[in-house]
Amino acid sequence: MSASHLIASVRFLSHFLHGPYPATHFGPKACILPNPTSVMHIQDPASQRLTWNKPPVNVLVIRKIRDESLAEPFKELCRFLVEQMMVYVERRVADDATLSKDEAFGSIRNQLCTFREGYDDISDCIDLIICLGGDGTLLYASSLFQGSVPPVMAFHLGSLGFLTPFKFESYKTEVAKVFEGNAAITLRSRLKVKVVKDIGGPQQQPEHNGLLPHGHTNTDAGRVTLQLQVLNEVVVDRGPSSYLSNVDLYLDGRLITSVQGDGLIVSTPTGSTAYAAAAGASMIHPNVPAIMVTPICPHSLSFRPIVVPAGVELMITLSPDARNTAWVSFDGRKRQEIQHGDCIKITTSCYPVPSICCHDLVYDWFESLAQCLHWNVRKRQARLADTSDSSDTEN
Repeated sequence: MSASHLIASVRFLSHFLHGPYPATHFGPKACILPNPTSVMHIQDPASQRLTWNKPPVNVLVIRKIRDESLAEPFKELCRFLVEQMMVYVERRVADDATLSKDEAFGSIRNQLCTFREGYDDISDCIDLIICLGGDGTLLYASSLFQGSVPPVMAFHLGSLGFLTPFKFESYKTEVAKVFEGNAAITLRSRLKVKVVKDIGGPQQQPEHNGLLPHGHTNTDAGRVTLQLQVLNEVVVDRGPSSYLSNVDLYLDGRLITSVQGDGLIVSTPTGSTAYAAAAGASMIHPNVPAIMVTPICPHSLSFRPIVVPAGVELMITLSPDARNTAWVSFDGRKRQEIQHGDCIKITTSCYPVPSICCHDLVYDWFESLAQCLHWNVRKRQARLADTSDSSDTEN
């Protein structure tokens, strides 16, 4: 076998096992530091390090809204950053009353570049994202970048902080290290989601092999009303209806099961420690290439959460005999109704969120499990007293 055929085979295999090959460039200037020991350029996740093609110039600071305790850390960070680069913030953050009242901060505030979500596209100019707050700030930062995401450095200043490993007390040292490059990163996979309306009239029952009848597998023939990159999860629920949710789940075009209950969660490994964990799913390390499917209060004792390969495509539709519509939300946002003839298509995105590690991807994750979720925390079992007598020690 030639070298070119071998490389093509390796690329095909990695796509099949791990979903689409993730982007290795993040924003305009960041990328993965090449590892000379890597075989066929296949990077070991534990060895992934951040580097810069050019020095970062533009930084986006995301601050948790409606939290006055973050005003001083935000101002302190902005003072530090504006001396070195251009700082972008949301318009509503810059217009916050606590900032406008601070005359000493006025000169710094005038140097900030502002944008409005949904109106201004900053995706092509941001080199680094710094989040101040809880996990919601990182989810929000992810939603601003529907393509390549710049590296994200998240400081724990919120209520949970599972995704925010850095402590603000040492922000100057930590930020300086990131600017220098060679920081460990975790590539948090996202879900690419499409909502397709009116896919071809009344739904038909699958054939005996679970496949839809010929001519009814191409849901792209419908009208795509929404396409998103989702970091945590897609949640399908019964909404305000008193009836059970009744939806069909397809995997690569084949009917897997019908879900009767309160709904269904399709999550990334990052989202496995969020809503999915509360619904009884396992917690999965973010570097594991997988998609999790977790029922919400299923009307069946045997319906357990499952994990499927990252490369598959899931499709969710209302069952033909469903009594009511369903509702869907994406990382808790953009909630909308799903009716008969609509479908939700989900697969792994090729644009992950490069989350900068405080220590490394193993230590950070298990530290978060212990500190935030109190995983396996209990009072230690007392050791037994030494009951050996003198005759035992002599023999």
